[in-house]
Amino acid sequence: MPHLILLEPTDPGPEWAPFAGARPLAELRVGAFRVWERWRRMFGADEVSVVSPATAAFADVDSIRLIDQAAIRGPAIVARSTFAPIGADFAVAQGTEGYSSGGLTVAWVLGPGERWAGPREVADPVEIKGLRLRAATDLITGCERLLEDDCAALRDEVGVVPSGCVVIGDPSLLAVRTASVEPHVVFDVRKGPIVLEADSVVRAGTRLEGPVYLGRHSWILGGAVRHSAIGPHCRVHGEVAHTVFLGYANKSHDGFVGHSVIGQWVNLGAGTITSNLKNTYGEVRLELPTGRLATGRINVGTLFGDHAKTAIGTHLSTGSVIGTGANVAAMAPRYVRPFAWAQHDRQTRDGFLTVARRVLPRRGVDVTPEIAASLTAIHDRLAR
Repeated sequence: MPHLILLEPTDPGPEWAPFAGARPLAELRVGAFRVWERWRRMFGADEVSVVSPATAAFADVDSIRLIDQAAIRGPAIVARSTFAPIGADFAVAQGTEGYSSGGLTVAWVLGPGERWAGPREVADPVEIKGLRLRAATDLITGCERLLEDDCAALRDEVGVVPSGCVVIGDPSLLAVRTASVEPHVVFDVRKGPIVLEADSVVRAGTRLEGPVYLGRHSWILGGAVRHSAIGPHCRVHGEVAHTVFLGYANKSHDGFVGHSVIGQWVNLGAGTITSNLKNTYGEVRLELPTGRLATGRINVGTLFGDHAKTAIGTHLSTGSVIGTGANVAAMAPRYVRPFAWAQHDRQTRDGFLTVARRVLPRRGVDVTPEIAASLTAIHDRLAR
């Protein structure tokens, strides 16, 4: 199969806060899958890389390889990381030069030995389905629009109901894999399938309302979770709705989180609560250093950047943005700059790395020299 290469914007812009500069957009989760995983599923690619000038030297657990744009040679497919395709095992017909969606070229096909010279017009592109991604809040939109079909594509032929549990709706819409499920769990699949990946855990006292995707090695420790995508190695408890966990994050206690995006290595203290609807029921606007950013949505909770932390009892206003590595307490302002500490000070590079070296091994991930260099580069880039 051709090499699949995800192409990132040179400058993602404020609309991608709090992830711009800290994580390639291709690593973000849209529905059940990350962007690069969606492209890989579409073309069945074995090798996947990303060109991401804004996140040079990025490395994290399970991350894809970064390459320089000048190194791109065919045979390859170069695709936009700001587009989430729908479908799997899409055959590349001979003579195809590219793919488009709604008039936008979203992928280009390079022949053997052909060098990449940048995006170009394609005379007769093949039309594909998908979701154009313009901002971080589109990850919430992706969860709303794509998660149900993603879970349906992942479910088993015949649903197996764990002992002592209740399924409301068609049991065939439940896929348990090798998950460990305690008795007295309620699965409500009337609005969509539920998929529990290998080695995940669901404790007694949990109600899951589909569509729900639970990644491998993630635990749901009780509470009500509905219409949410939870990546691998997460701990989740309490009320969660229409929320995306990228992976390796903790929400182990009570507190409502809705219409939010949780970056990797985030820890939400007990009683952390997000507001996801204005009292006026009006459009949510994000407060950013560059000014207000309209989202076109009435439901937006909080966007948590990677390695962000909240103290117990933290209350977050509708449309809050918590920067990478920030540590917040009590009632946070509408915008928290990267690496803020208690909202007034700035966390040092050494302090950030010290915390990361304590956190990552808790999920069995070593802080390799590459990951340490990546974290150092993120701090140097964003802690200004």
